[in-house]
Amino acid sequence: MAVLARCRGKVVIVGGGPGDPGLITVKGMKALEEADAILYDRLAPKGLVEKLQTPALKIYVGKKPGEGMSQEEINRLMEILACRGMTVARLKGGDPYTYGRGEEECMYLIEKGVDCIVIPGIPSYIAASALHGIPLTSRGISSSFAVITGKEAPGKPAGKRVKLEDIARSVDTLVILMGASTSAEIAERLIKVLPPETPVAIASSVSTPEAETLVTDLRGLRELGRQGRVKSPAVIIVGEVVKLRDRLYKEA
Repeated sequence: MAVLARCRGKVVIVGGGPGDPGLITVKGMKALEEADAILYDRLAPKGLVEKLQTPALKIYVGKKPGEGMSQEEINRLMEILACRGMTVARLKGGDPYTYGRGEEECMYLIEKGVDCIVIPGIPSYIAASALHGIPLTSRGISSSFAVITGKEAPGKPAGKRVKLEDIARSVDTLVILMGASTSAEIAERLIKVLPPETPVAIASSVSTPEAETLVTDLRGLRELGRQGRVKSPAVIIVGEVVKLRDRLYKEA
C-alpha cells in the first residue's frame, strides 16, 4: 500500500552518467541546478558539482569501503533534509537502477513518506561500448548480450548467485561490471565453457581523462587479474564483437 508523503520536500535521484560531465542528461542537470542540497558519491562525474553555479548545500558521501557515509546514514540524511522542506538531489554515477542501489534509497524514502523521483543516466557499459568502439550487438555477430555483476552481495544465497557459466553459454556478448577484483576467477570459470581465445576488452574509468582499454582474450584476462592489473572501475566485455574495435575505434 502506498504511503502518503508527509514531508514538504522531495528527493530526486539523478543518474550522472559514466564520468564525463557532458554525458549527464539535460533533465538531470536541471535537477542539480534547482536543488537545495546535493549528495554525491565518488563515482559521480568529477568536477560537475564543484562547477555548478548554485548556492545548494553540497555533501560528499563517499560510498567506498572505509570512506564516507554508510548507506543507512545516507538514507537518513536524505530523509532529514527533505523533511526540512528541501529539494534534495542525490547524484550517482551511471544509472541509479543499474547496480546503483537507487531502488533501495527510493523504497526507504517512500516508506518514510518522502516523495522520490528518479532520473535515469547513461550506464558505464553503454558508454564503454560507444566510446571504445565495441558494439554490444552487431548483425551476423551478436544478437544478444547480458550484463552481470562480478561482485555478489555478501551473504547472498548460493542459489541466487549469478550463474556465470549458464549465462555465457546462452548469449553472444557478456558484459561484466564490478569485476576487477574477481577478474581472474571470472576468466577461469569462463574458460570452462568458452574457447580460451574468446576476445575480451577491459575498459577502465570510462569517459574520464584516465580512461583506457586493454584488448586481450580469456587467458589474458586471467593473467591480468592474477597480477592485479585490471583497474577499477572496469567494464569487461567478452565476445566476438570486441574484434570490431579495430575498425570502429579511433584515438581522439
